[in-house]
Amino acid sequence: MTEKQDKFIESYVLTGNATRSAIAAGYSEKTAKVKGYQLKNQLHNEIQKEVQKAILDKIPASLKWLSDLAEGAESESVRLGAIKDILDRAGLKPVDKVETTTIDQMSADEIKKELESLGYKH
Repeated sequence: MTEKQDKFIESYVLTGNATRSAIAAGYSEKTAKVKGYQLKNQLHNEIQKEVQKAILDKIPASLKWLSDLAEGAESESVRLGAIKDILDRAGLKPVDKVETTTIDQMSADEIKKELESLGYKH
């Protein structure tokens, strides 16, 4: 990796703009659009790794913000939303609504098809 490529990755992770990142890395403004596009594709894996690192670095601060909102926000809906987000990320998300159909709601053809799908033959 060259120093310019490292600078491009660093800038791209922060801005998401390949042209501006190429300029920030030291490439000329005339070639920045093409060079930025090329570097974005060429360095895709390295960019993804740096994005992942940047996100992981933000987790502690984000959790602190959520906790502060859950404990101190003036709006009840904001507090509730923060609490739900914390619980969700802790793996305590409520079960999504599951739609069920009882046999009383099915036609004879639907029952036959369901039985066949389960391996029963009539």
